[in-house]
Amino acid sequence: MKTAMDIPDKEGRKRIIIVGGGFGGLKLARKLKSDKYQVLLLDKNNYHIFQPLLYQVATAGIEPSAISFPFRKIFKRREHFHIRICEAQQVFPENNLLETSIGTVAYDYLVISTGCNTNYFGNDSMAKNTMALKNTSEALFNRNQILDSFEQAQNTNNEEERKRLMTFAIVGGGATGIELAGALAEMRKFVLPQDYPDLNINEMRIVLIDAAPRLLSAFSDVSSQEVAEYLRKRDVEIKLNALVKTYEDNKLVLSGDTVIETNNVFWVAGVKANSLQGLSIEAYGPGNRLKVDSFNRLLNYANIFAIGDTALMITDQYPKGHPQVVQPAIQQARNLIVNLQRLEEGLPLQPFVYHNKGSMATIGRNNAVVELKKMRFGGFPAWAVWLFIHLMSIVGVKNRLFIFVDWMWSYFTYDPSLRIIIKPLKRE
Repeated sequence: MKTAMDIPDKEGRKRIIIVGGGFGGLKLARKLKSDKYQVLLLDKNNYHIFQPLLYQVATAGIEPSAISFPFRKIFKRREHFHIRICEAQQVFPENNLLETSIGTVAYDYLVISTGCNTNYFGNDSMAKNTMALKNTSEALFNRNQILDSFEQAQNTNNEEERKRLMTFAIVGGGATGIELAGALAEMRKFVLPQDYPDLNINEMRIVLIDAAPRLLSAFSDVSSQEVAEYLRKRDVEIKLNALVKTYEDNKLVLSGDTVIETNNVFWVAGVKANSLQGLSIEAYGPGNRLKVDSFNRLLNYANIFAIGDTALMITDQYPKGHPQVVQPAIQQARNLIVNLQRLEEGLPLQPFVYHNKGSMATIGRNNAVVELKKMRFGGFPAWAVWLFIHLMSIVGVKNRLFIFVDWMWSYFTYDPSLRIIIKPLKRE
């Protein structure tokens, strides 16, 4: 076991370690009272990221700093609050110890909110050769790839190579997949003809692939049909009931031996929880999620909790667990704050009840779908609601202003101004 992490003395307070600064972890960390606990936030990055807008970074709609928020700025002047940038590796529950890449640390309460990563379902060629979209680095890589593909297409005399460079395949017909397809279609219509007048932009293909019989399977049939119709009108090819077999040598092979020749494949087809090692095998459920009771406490572990995408809470209404989206993570964090206090006071814990506020997805300029409990709507009103909700969910007034200005500029000029290829430095 590694040496102990350098953390100040608890001064008689209970130490709560929060692993992961996503939506659930950030909400928990911001609302916990520092006068009652010592809080230690661990994350691989030094910032919180607003993941729902990563696709706009990837398609040059907004800059990455607008949706990335440094933890140390958020928590400045907080007493008894500590941040360490590291990777949590293994928990030793019998000793209340957590091992990380920078040392071990003891805890009184451990909260695992490590979110999800891309799930390739064991397909190594997909993991190696396709583009994911779960963090800022991947979004910037994708932006470089998209823009560089057109630069290379501009420079080649090989017609087949040009077609491969201008073909974009998106595997996964959920919200991220349709938002990415819609954003690429917007680029093809409004931006690329101006930037590349010497290219025949009509040769650009956008292919959206899903194994399910319809897009947006978490939404109603009506919304799925509306989205499909909208994308088809913008010349997005949709392939349903299509399983991906392999992607090698720039050939994406689907079930039925359909082959799509492309240099650009986005994989947004599934997620897998980033659960910690060291727990009993019974603690892990489907998708590597951690099984929790109605209080978000790990089964058979009195002082370890999991919230958000990592947590698998089985209920009558959600037999496969809550959806791995923002709202369950935030609501579970709020409920856990109450329960940590009740634990200290020796009171019965308060079970978590998910209040589904609805779902939404945008598919392009002036168009989105919104589904609430008792109503659904699309078109411009849904798009306006989508803009407002996402803008208000951003951390910090300054960041909201930056994103609002970017959106308004793009809306009125049809010309996002962030089409910059920034390649990583390579030292010899």
